[in-house]
Amino acid sequence: MPARGNALKRRVRSTGGKLLRRFGLLPGGMPDGIGDDAALAGTALDGEVVVYFPDTLDSLYQLRSWYGPLRELHPVQGVTIICMDSRTAAALRTEVDIPVVTIALDATLDAIILRSGTKLVLYVNYNPLNTAALRSRSAIHVSLLHGDSDKVVSVSNQIKAYDYSFVAGQAAIDRLERYTTLFDAPARCIPVGRPSLDTDQVEVTVRSDPRPTVLYAPTWEGGQASAAYSSLRSHGLEAIRSVIEAGLGVIYRPHPLTGVRVPEYGEADRELRELVETSGGVVSTDRPLQQDFADADLILCDISAVTGDWLPTGRPLIITRPSDSQSRDAGTALLGLSPRLSASEAATAGSLARELIEHDPLREERIELIEYYLGDITPGSSLARFLEACRRLSTRRDELWARIQEQEGAGTPDPA
Repeated sequence: MPARGNALKRRVRSTGGKLLRRFGLLPGGMPDGIGDDAALAGTALDGEVVVYFPDTLDSLYQLRSWYGPLRELHPVQGVTIICMDSRTAAALRTEVDIPVVTIALDATLDAIILRSGTKLVLYVNYNPLNTAALRSRSAIHVSLLHGDSDKVVSVSNQIKAYDYSFVAGQAAIDRLERYTTLFDAPARCIPVGRPSLDTDQVEVTVRSDPRPTVLYAPTWEGGQASAAYSSLRSHGLEAIRSVIEAGLGVIYRPHPLTGVRVPEYGEADRELRELVETSGGVVSTDRPLQQDFADADLILCDISAVTGDWLPTGRPLIITRPSDSQSRDAGTALLGLSPRLSASEAATAGSLARELIEHDPLREERIELIEYYLGDITPGSSLARFLEACRRLSTRRDELWARIQEQEGAGTPDPA
């Protein structure tokens, strides 16, 4: 009788879970798990590369940063994006011309990767749900992440779960060697630059605001106290008010995840948007990053990947100091070189920005750091390194998998 009762409880929980997923009542950030599993039974994926993205729509910006390079990789090796969330998959199908499937069950995922002869599995973050795909031993697993920064997440111990990591440049390797123990960064990291800088070129318009302009691009509040870098609540309003009072134009580029974890950041975002709009500035939510860069003479930002992307502009930057005493960074040369702004100094942001725009004493030193952070930035060179790295690792996978099969003595088993 107890066994029958437990079985009934499991069926009730299963039915309840299905209803929650079907009607979109899941907590934020949780994939709905509505998969194509039944339709995929016995099938194989086209191509050699899988991008595994189990996240919800909130985090889709992370994958968007790789759309361009993946579009270039697809005709060469064949790419399929695998999701765990049907809403994310639906959005992807409207945004990128690459096959997308949704898989809810680990068994389906494991079998289709093996059956398809998938050579590479790529990941754009360290979501714990990545472990579902990491179970596969027939493919090489590569961490791409979605930016190079001095955040502690860049040196997470989770990097050890992946066979290789594609990093922007030598700075990333040095950062990992310095802050991550028992990890052989030179052997496991492959510098590819920022391929999206080659593929995501857009035609920018001539700026309409004649004033010198500051781009304020804070990061989000972070997933834990050690990564709480956002200046939005601690610096934002006072700093931007001082920029406006200094006679400078403002572009405010909010982070897509602002307020997702801490509602107060959403409130600060709304206040800042109102201030910027009433001052004649720009709130940039749907403009290309390149347009914001083209329209700005200086960037005010937090510890984030935007610092490296800004570096090739040659223009000055100010990086905020986190106000949370528990925050930690994985600092490299740029963080030590750049002017820093603490919360207590927020009211001086306008005068400091104007001074740096008019007199930029650190320009040459920053220019010298470009290759250290991004490698060769000659147009097309980063994309070429990315494509070559994928090709080379695919060849290595074939060699390693053939050796494993030979040792096992019976060839590839039937996953069904």
